[in-house]
Amino acid sequence: MPNIAYNVAVAFDLERGTVNLLHLFHSRKHNTIIMQHWMICALLLFLVFCDVSAQRKKKTVQTLSRGWGDDITWVQTYEEGLSKAVESKKPLMIIHHLEDCPHSKGLKKAFAEHQTIQRLAKSDFIMLNLVHETTDTNLAPDGFYVPRILFVDPSLTVRADIAGKYANRMYTYEPSDVDFLAENMMKAKILLKDEHEDHDDL
Repeated sequence: MPNIAYNVAVAFDLERGTVNLLHLFHSRKHNTIIMQHWMICALLLFLVFCDVSAQRKKKTVQTLSRGWGDDITWVQTYEEGLSKAVESKKPLMIIHHLEDCPHSKGLKKAFAEHQTIQRLAKSDFIMLNLVHETTDTNLAPDGFYVPRILFVDPSLTVRADIAGKYANRMYTYEPSDVDFLAENMMKAKILLKDEHEDHDDL
């Protein structure tokens, strides 16, 4: 009988050991699954963070356009624009406007949708849009109104001869004037080229 009891006890202990081992196995498997879930969550959070950072960077870059054309490279300051105009030998185009001005908003929309203007601005001009006036009074030949667009050539001369249609505000443009503005951009480009060639002939 003691032998039988001993054998039963051993069998019971072995069974308990098997149960404990199975419990330990399942416990570890459960912990592994939890860890995998945490790792996946951490990875997803990292990817979301990277995406948000990229979007913030993109928005930061595009804020210089202020809606005038996100594909255009805009300079941040008047001084930077002058420097780049000299360096690149391209005319500087300066748009004075205000964010809450309905006339500025109307021109901005037409400007951003005009393919020729966008192409010229992207390839042939140094571009700057300003919501604050500069200290250069040459940029206000007939007053400090908005919207107002002027051109400065690489010799740092404000081209007051390139004007809009209106005698009382010579450098303003209405949304319906964007074709005329495109012509003035071509004029600024051609005048610069012609004057540069004349200078080379001397």
